[in-house]
Formats: sequence, structure tokens, C-alpha cells
Amino acid sequence: MKIVVFGATGGIGAYTLLHLLEQGKYELVAVGHRKSDNGFFESKGIPYYSVDIADYKTFDCLPKEDVFAVVNLAGVLPAIKYDPRLFVSSFTMGQLNVLEYMREVGCKKIIFAQTPADLWYLQNTTEPMPADAQRSFPPSTDHSIYTIAKNAAIDITQYYKTTFGIQWYALRFFNVYMFNPNPFYHVDGIKRWISFRLLIEKAKKGEDIEVWGDPTRSKEMVYVKDVAQLISQCIEDNEHGGMYNVGSLHQVTLEEQIDGIIEVFTRDKRSKKIYRPDKPDALFNHLDISKTVEELGYSPKYSYLDWLKDFENEEKNERFNKLWGKVEDFHN
Repeated sequence: MKIVVFGATGGIGAYTLLHLLEQGKYELVAVGHRKSDNGFFESKGIPYYSVDIADYKTFDCLPKEDVFAVVNLAGVLPAIKYDPRLFVSSFTMGQLNVLEYMREVGCKKIIFAQTPADLWYLQNTTEPMPADAQRSFPPSTDHSIYTIAKNAAIDITQYYKTTFGIQWYALRFFNVYMFNPNPFYHVDGIKRWISFRLLIEKAKKGEDIEVWGDPTRSKEMVYVKDVAQLISQCIEDNEHGGMYNVGSLHQVTLEEQIDGIIEVFTRDKRSKKIYRPDKPDALFNHLDISKTVEELGYSPKYSYLDWLKDFENEEKNERFNKLWGKVEDFHN
């Protein structure tokens, strides 16, 4: 099976390609916006192509025959860069270009990512959000146009299913946790620590950790390797398709999050928890994964503590240095 993965140099894309490589049964093609992957994928025996997903002329370099499935993980997140035009060009026009590429080469299966912001009106409650609930978009946030662009991509994909028989799997998830040497993101253009990375740094140094608001509020804590194995299950599935939620078997409370980080990342001095009920509560998020389990056989292999330990191993092994750089490169 020849599998073409767009967004290969991003976090989920890179982990997915290495997971599929370990399966030993796919001919893989890595596609990214970066001009060069620094030879990372070539060192794994995977060809890398630089493509602008919003410009169909750049697709000419891609394989024209025997493409079994496409995985589209390309696009810029609001936390990295807020640019409404880029959201529309990369997600909406990008998906249209990918679907046109598939139509031209005779590929009939696509797996891609969807934002849970399309169910914004169901968030921040303890009720799990159904996979097939009515999609919408938040009225006025930095995720509004981003979500509109994502929803439009799904609408276009549904047209390609009806008209050209394209089988599609849209995977909806909140944050996907993984090791990346860059522990920062941006809010309104301001550089900030990714919250769980900051907690890890505090635990390593034995510094006090504040527990804000209600410590019993829980959230999805999905590990990237579970997303990668689900993508592999989508590739193998020939009976289903549509919207699928990607969540945890068990949501993790804020207190459990902090306790786990202290347990795994304590070096010499153990961090002390400081309770701050005066601070804002964390958001609830809970996805109903029953459809994903029943139709695709989704069974997350990593508990919260399991993935924290695997995160630590990935940090030590530095598998992605050639692609993303080292931790010290981002602390200037």
C-alpha cells in the first residue's frame, strides 16, 4: 500500500510516519511545506517532497500511480500563527487540492484532522460530545475562521464522497500530547510556555506547582502514538467512514495531571502543590469515543502515566533532532 502523508514535518505527521514505517507493510511518501526535512525521512527510507498545499501546481512532483490512501495533517494552528487567510488557504483550498490529486491518481481514501471547536457549544460540560453532533463554529474567537475553514473542508470532502466515491475519516481531537523540542506556543503573537511543558520543567527543578481552581475538573489527554495507531486502523478499514472523536478511555483531572508529572519528572527535590481556588478553573472537555471504538476498534494503549514515561524516553532519545532541532535551540 502506498500512503501519502501531508503535514509530514509536523508533530502528528512525523510520529504517524514512523509508526506506519514500524508496521512494515506500507510504501510511505512524506509531504511537507518545508523546503527541506534535513534528510530526516530519507534516513528512514521515506522519500520527502516539498509541496505548498494551497498551490496545486506544486503537486506535480507527487506519485501518480498506486496511491492507496492519503493522510492530510497539514495546516497552521491558531496557537502557532493567527492568519485567517492562511487558515482558508491551507485547510479549505488545501483539502480541495488534495482531493483533486486523489481523484486524478485514482486514490479512494483520505484521513484528516478536525477541530473540536466545531462543537464549541457543547464544550465545558461533563457531558461527552457526540461524534456526529451538528457542526458549527465559535462566534467570535481566534478559532472562528479556523473552524469555518475546517468545516468547509469537510463539506467539500462529503461532496467528493458522493460524486467520486471517496472514503473519508475526519478525526476530531483536542490537544494531542507529544514530545517536541519546542516547548512554546503563541497567544495573540505573544510567546508562552505550553502549560504542561512548564509544569514538567517545574517538577524537574522541584519548584512549587500551583493547582488553579477546581482540581477535580477533567480533560482528554490523548497521546500522539495513540492517534498514529488510529490512523493506521483507518487505513485498514474498508467498511466505515465519517466523523470520529479521538479521546481518552478515562479523562484526567487537573490534580491527576499534576501528580503524574511530579511522579515521573521529579529529579532530586519533590515539588509541593499549592492550591489556588481563587484562580480560574480549567475547561472541561469530554469526547464520546463510542463510535470510534465500535467501528474502528480504537483502543488507546497509553494511559496518562504511560505516555508521560514515553514522553520522557522520547526526550532522552532525541529521535527528531534532525527534523526539529534540540531543546536548547528554543530557549534563546
